[in-house]
Amino acid sequence: MPSDRRPVTAVTAPAPIDGPSPVHRPGATSIRPLLVAAVVGGAVSLTVGAYGRLHAPTGQAIVDFGFPTVISMKAWLATGAFVFALSQLTSALWMWGRLPWVGPTPAGLATFHRWSGTTAFLLTLPVAYHCLWSLGFQDSDARVITHSILGCAFYGAFATKLLVLRSDRLPGWALPVVGGSLVALLTGIWLTSSLWYFSTTGFPGL
Repeated sequence: MPSDRRPVTAVTAPAPIDGPSPVHRPGATSIRPLLVAAVVGGAVSLTVGAYGRLHAPTGQAIVDFGFPTVISMKAWLATGAFVFALSQLTSALWMWGRLPWVGPTPAGLATFHRWSGTTAFLLTLPVAYHCLWSLGFQDSDARVITHSILGCAFYGAFATKLLVLRSDRLPGWALPVVGGSLVALLTGIWLTSSLWYFSTTGFPGL
């Protein structure tokens, strides 16, 4: 007897763009991995802050990479990290289709996105190392203590983002939120250090 059922036609999912996807990841989503990542990130932040507080500051210069002073080196490296962080934010928005006026996503943008983030992080390391080893966690005024807290929080947020990137069960909003928080923290660090330094001393090293 003939069946009145229609044949099922396979539907091919659209190819993903070359980069992070704004939609939910495949499979069941859960908030638990994000909470775990946040706890780990918080532990990293507290560890960095505790070391900065308990470590006896040496007050010595480590390396200046050819800059006139160590503080100018820190200001310029932090500025470089800030610029690369902004480029990461822009490239992420482009890949997620949030910048429709700039046209389609160019080839290689995802690669640029990854390497700009890596470069930004590497540029922060000499700055953070000098801050922790030479100066320690300071709270002499509102700007300084805000800068110290943001610096500790930044590395915790970075650890959280690394864990989020490796989870396939998180809702689609998790990565943009964590990534945006990382950029926001680095922006705050730059405002309370490099921008303050340039506004009071000019632009040494140029």
